[in-house]
Amino acid sequence: MQKILYPTILSLAMTAGLPAGAEPLFEQIKVDAGQALFNGECRRCHATDSSDPSYGPPLENVLGRAAGSVPDYPYSVALEASGIVWTEAALRAWIEDNDGFMPGTKMRHVGITDRTVQDFILAYLGSITTRDGSEIAK
Repeated sequence: MQKILYPTILSLAMTAGLPAGAEPLFEQIKVDAGQALFNGECRRCHATDSSDPSYGPPLENVLGRAAGSVPDYPYSVALEASGIVWTEAALRAWIEDNDGFMPGTKMRHVGITDRTVQDFILAYLGSITTRDGSEIAK
């Protein structure tokens, strides 16, 4: 119940409008909720730090990265040959239905179809992405 209630409350706050100056606080709430959801849904297979071993490829710096490009990870042929760059739209489609988005992928996945949950996970992934190699916010 809590898993469903938390994103629902936050989505209501998103649609209610925020007082002036509350945007940074709300963005941090989205990132924190996204991290909790990521830990519950994705962390069993994916690390967020490349130094942390995981079954799937690490997801730090995923936004803007070419699909199938983490060195030494045995991706499916379909993913390696896809030519996809991980944008928010591509990640949203993957999170929702990776088999439909990329037939032939080897990732087993239960789709996350709730767009609010997707928003929060994407906010978290954005918070651990940097394009210039500087320190990643955690």
